Amino acid sequence: MTDTAEAGAGGTPANITVTDDATMKRAVGAAAVGNITEWFDFGVYAYLATTIESNFFPPDNPTLAQIGVFAGFAVSFLVRPLGGLFFGPLGDRIGRTKVLSITVIMMAIGTFLLGFIPPYSAIGIWAPILLVLCRVVQGFSTGGEYAGAMTFIAEYSPDRRRGFFGSFLECGTFIGYALGATVATVIPLISTPEFAATWAWRIPFFIALPLGIVGVYLRVKLEETPAFQTLLSESEEREGNQAGEGIKKLFVTYWPAMLTAGGLVVAWNILNYMLTSYMPTYLEDNVSAVGGQAIDTTTSQVIQIVILWVGVFVIPALGMLSDRVGRKPLLLAGSVGTIVLAFPMLYILQLGSVVLVGVGLGVMGLLLVLFASTCPSTLPAQFPTEVRYGGLSISFNIFVSAFAGTTSLIMTALVLGTGWGYWPAAYLVFAGVVGLVVLVKLKDPAGRPLLGSNPAVSTPEEARELEAAGVRRD
Repeated sequence: MTDTAEAGAGGTPANITVTDDATMKRAVGAAAVGNITEWFDFGVYAYLATTIESNFFPPDNPTLAQIGVFAGFAVSFLVRPLGGLFFGPLGDRIGRTKVLSITVIMMAIGTFLLGFIPPYSAIGIWAPILLVLCRVVQGFSTGGEYAGAMTFIAEYSPDRRRGFFGSFLECGTFIGYALGATVATVIPLISTPEFAATWAWRIPFFIALPLGIVGVYLRVKLEETPAFQTLLSESEEREGNQAGEGIKKLFVTYWPAMLTAGGLVVAWNILNYMLTSYMPTYLEDNVSAVGGQAIDTTTSQVIQIVILWVGVFVIPALGMLSDRVGRKPLLLAGSVGTIVLAFPMLYILQLGSVVLVGVGLGVMGLLLVLFASTCPSTLPAQFPTEVRYGGLSISFNIFVSAFAGTTSLIMTALVLGTGWGYWPAAYLVFAGVVGLVVLVKLKDPAGRPLLGSNPAVSTPEEARELEAAGVRRD
């Protein structure tokens, strides 16, 4: 349960939120399951890119078909800002749980329907058109999903453990992607070539619907976050007049926070999509095209899946570490490491050695988890409660769409178009520099209350100790 009761004899001090571990576990599970659903789809799509290419696009132009597959991936990111503009301010008006229940089921339905699209050989140009429409539904719903989940966990978490609990959101990302990649890799190995090419590849997309139903169930069972409940009690008229005012306030008053969040999003998510979305294609197809040596496709996929599963266990440990040493040291290590190691990573990925490919992808994965373990607790801290969902949704999705979600499409076009295999390294250096610039002036939020929110603790005893030491809202 959560408690922000008035001070009483032996009770919870006034203006301090207490969230017990049982409630936190339910909140983390409810938020993470949506992320699992989202990234399960992305994992399946990335690892079945070749199959999707052969099913939904004309066979006489392989290069155009490959770019078309990644355009289908990128289009969902083009509509994400629209989803953020719609769902984010809505979440600041009617509540986090209501909006997150809508987004997770929309996302699951879009993925589920993709599995039913007939191939190009049956319906011609309608195949890629329907593929794009499903991706639009997924992208629009995702525009309100991830930032809302970050907001949800951050507002439930105790201040001193926000890094730890927030990191589980990215565990959902890695679990979802690893599950999708695992299923997409195993199905062709255990089925006949004919079945794998016609119906077996569709099965992973069908799995998204039950995942979405579980997500809705978990979310509707939870109360609103303590921070949002407090905000509602302090402003009875906000639901009737917030919509336009919230968006205007974001761009007029909180644009520095949006730029700060956007810079971290760029540094984090270019790494993210480089590893999870582009590297499967780079190692399978693009390496050979630029004169490097490719390794066996299945071996490459297994290496990446292992790295993702290792990341599931490393991320919470780094999230816990960030609660002790701060977010900035880990984020700085990620930014500097990306700048310094980008070109060496790409060099060894082109040598055709299984061991060196494992090392290169492993280093990229380590750099990624430095961001993944800390950003879910750092980004929500940039905004006050009244605009937190909207500010995160809009800034996150604008910058993801502009710089990160199009990584696979842009890298494929540049590498194949120029024959230079180091474009991914150059883009990673750009990401690291952006992160470094933002971090110079970032105020480390570790251990501090969220802006405009009550201090949050894990136990009534901790609340009384905090009151005795003197507490305040930021």
